[in-house]
Amino acid sequence: MGILQKSTRTKTRRRLRDLDQISEDLRSPKHLEQHKSTKAAEDLPGLGQFYCVECAKWFESEHSLVTHRKGSTHKRRVKALKDEPYTQKEAEAAVGLRTDNGPRQAAKENTKDVEVDMENSGLMEEVAT
Repeated sequence: MGILQKSTRTKTRRRLRDLDQISEDLRSPKHLEQHKSTKAAEDLPGLGQFYCVECAKWFESEHSLVTHRKGSTHKRRVKALKDEPYTQKEAEAAVGLRTDNGPRQAAKENTKDVEVDMENSGLMEEVAT
């Protein structure tokens, strides 16, 4: 088959949870426990004892967790989590999809009423000559 590229392996291995998933973890402890139960404690660093909820990362020791919380990456993530995550409705509005198609229907009806008389326009005379 071929040699796998290292960059593709590391991208999938270091995949973190999205901000909307983490904000759901912060709101609902049940959601957080569901995520934690999917991983076996033996496979996790520090046997799954030291977990940063805001960054969704496991750590080897309490010292490394405390050092992480003082760092800029953790502070950046906490700042990003203060904003409310986008809803599906906001995402569709950004793309241009609307739930209320009233004004668009009215605009389409107005364009049907306009007729252009091509025979009497000056364009036909220019093409003929």
